[in-house]
Amino acid sequence: MDNGTTEWVTVSDSIAIIASETGECWFLDLDDYGEALPFARPMTGTGTRGSTAALLNGAVALGLGGDHAHSRDRALSLPKYVFHLVAAYHNARRTPGHYRQAATRFRELDRPDLASYLETHAREETGHDRLVLKDLSALGLPAERIVANLVPEGVRPLCELFDRLASSDYPIGVIGYSYCFESTAATKTKADVDAMQALCPEGVDASRFVRAHSQLGSEVRHVEEMIDFVASLPASDRIEIVKATYDAAVMAANLCRAVPKSDSEFWAEIQAAAEEEIHLPA
Repeated sequence: MDNGTTEWVTVSDSIAIIASETGECWFLDLDDYGEALPFARPMTGTGTRGSTAALLNGAVALGLGGDHAHSRDRALSLPKYVFHLVAAYHNARRTPGHYRQAATRFRELDRPDLASYLETHAREETGHDRLVLKDLSALGLPAERIVANLVPEGVRPLCELFDRLASSDYPIGVIGYSYCFESTAATKTKADVDAMQALCPEGVDASRFVRAHSQLGSEVRHVEEMIDFVASLPASDRIEIVKATYDAAVMAANLCRAVPKSDSEFWAEIQAAAEEEIHLPA
């Protein structure tokens, strides 16, 4: 193991994520080693960019368990893509308000560093839910009515987790929750965005949201900034952020593992939410 900085966090009962300054990480079952290892106790040292990035990315990888790659394939039909947009709306709609709520709490706790970061991030995320509405409207759908009436079953646990983290007494977990989704969005390439856009009729731009949340938008910069900021925080904060990242990734993986619906089933739910007969453009 590298002789530089090492960070670790125990998640999932006894599984520790161990990360080095070189960017490597390991998953260790502490039950196999007892209490003798230093990793059985919470870390207390400072972080570095390399070790913190590896720790956060390890939490995403461990939580997703390799299922994230499959989630893209399952979106490759227009009804599924519309359903994905509706789910994304409910997360994006919460983000600015949850960041501001957490920032207010950190002001009360005399943590201006956390408050300022969250306030800046809230401003950057404001209006992203409107991108979803524009995409749905571009497809000729009653966007406002659909998102008001349809909260996809799979996204509800994620939204509830985000709600709990934001309203907690020490809402540092909202940063970890966001890291999970911003880091996975930052892996989306132009080819991924083009694949989504290719589902739409010629001349219809309905990929604003996914384009903004990909390598073509600001996600890579957001992730880099988030890593730098988290690395600067005390160990106790980094631990809670990593735990929240892992929890969000586990829930996202459960969504990927759900029994897949057919296009007709997706469309039936969209149609019911629209409260009128609607047709996707050919």
